[in-house]
Amino acid sequence: MSLYEKIKNREESLSLVGLGYVGMPIAIEFAKRGVKVIGFDLNAAKIELYKSGIDPTNEVGDEAIQTSTMEFAADECKLREAKFHIVAVPTPVNDDHTPDLTPVEGASRILGRNLTKDSVVVFESTVYPGVTEDVCVPILEKESGLKCGVDFKIGYSPERINPGDKVHRLNTITKIVSGMDDETLDTVAKVYEIVVDAGVHRAESIKVAEAAKVIENSQRDINIAFMNELSIIFNKMGIDTQSVLKAAGTKWNFLNFYPGLVGGHCIGVDPYYLTYKAEELGYHSQIILSGRRINDDMGRYVAEQLVKKLIAAELPVRNARVGILGFTFKENCPDTRNTKIIDIVKELNEYGIQPMIADPVADADEAERLYGVKFCSMDDIKECDAVVLAVAHTEIAALTIAQIDEMFKSSENAQKVLIDVKGILNRKEYEAAGYSYWRL
Repeated sequence: MSLYEKIKNREESLSLVGLGYVGMPIAIEFAKRGVKVIGFDLNAAKIELYKSGIDPTNEVGDEAIQTSTMEFAADECKLREAKFHIVAVPTPVNDDHTPDLTPVEGASRILGRNLTKDSVVVFESTVYPGVTEDVCVPILEKESGLKCGVDFKIGYSPERINPGDKVHRLNTITKIVSGMDDETLDTVAKVYEIVVDAGVHRAESIKVAEAAKVIENSQRDINIAFMNELSIIFNKMGIDTQSVLKAAGTKWNFLNFYPGLVGGHCIGVDPYYLTYKAEELGYHSQIILSGRRINDDMGRYVAEQLVKKLIAAELPVRNARVGILGFTFKENCPDTRNTKIIDIVKELNEYGIQPMIADPVADADEAERLYGVKFCSMDDIKECDAVVLAVAHTEIAALTIAQIDEMFKSSENAQKVLIDVKGILNRKEYEAAGYSYWRL
């Protein structure tokens, strides 16, 4: 009987190493489809939350965790009970934008220590081509004493989870799968087909699958960078970028991208993995790194526009009372890691402005730990000289003009400076109401 059949018949277990925004939805879905799942994470506090039925990521919801048959574990020895392992840990970049493989290397060491013969290990973490075979496999072999290709097999299936997206889910997105040989590829494909209703795409090799993932987000990054550059140009011309894009979008083959801050763990990170490998091979990226430079600078650009608006409104810049609504890297997601809103905050600090920050969705403890930022409540955003709508959370996007009015100083002579980063408001309505309105 094949490993796939044993998993289907609940004779063997599947493990998920890393229960974050990517790993948890995968683990939950497999358990929901009748697979015996061991969910492992090094973070014992997170595991305790899961055991108590709480989903800190908001990706699957408390009820899905409370009703799941998955076995949660912070004890790495539990991994010995599984034969099919999926590794879904972050792959961030260092301060110098070089790949930080520490999490995936650490996960490989943990898994290697607990790897049993005839297992299959599939990595989902976004990496540059070659990491799975050249970095992870040697660690697995060293820690386990087993030989890859003889005692265990490996595969790669890049994650396509979109945090906060309730439409494009694991089971509705075609899954790329790969394996070190035809037999492994077949096993990996069949196991993922248990949960992916949209089907799988069998890549020719592990390196092809790794490359496919890293260019998906690089492509988006470049397109958004183009929109951000257009926004800068049109701003100088006094033209509203959103209006231009709406007009251009009437052509059937115009790509539907908009300017914005590019943070998170994928679009703002993955391109650096590709350019790092290219540099190793003697090629210096031109288009990809140009896009990265533009996108990495947009937080500072937004802060500069806010300061210019304050000056134009004859409001003092130093110690200006500024409220920022939203701090996460994307809407309706509590994750603050690699948020670009912090770039706005830091740049405003350079001008002597200590903004008040409110975010009804964000993980407040995480924000304080990572950035030293303490949130206030939405009700505390008042008597402001300027307000920045930074993230389009549903609660923020639903604000009425009357509610936004209440956030500003009541003096009739004071202009209300409103920075709408995501362009969620009706520009004409707010300008007609006397606002000094600006958006990307």
